[in-house]
Amino acid sequence: MHSSPLTDRAEPVAVAGSAGLALRLLASLLARLQTWRQNSRTRRQLAQLDTRQLADTGITQAERGSELDKPFWR
Repeated sequence: MHSSPLTDRAEPVAVAGSAGLALRLLASLLARLQTWRQNSRTRRQLAQLDTRQLADTGITQAERGSELDKPFWR
């Protein structure tokens, strides 16, 4: 059986394309998880600030409450 150069190359390119897509999706997922983790961490820190610390940062109680009410993915 004789195969053409195009046939020999088509399958590895398709596999490489699929692998590339999978890697991009994985990288995107990991970046999103990192962002969610950071959101959670900073909101936990925000929740621990006392009234004076909030005033020093220019954040009102209402703004803090609004931020803390958000789900981790927002």
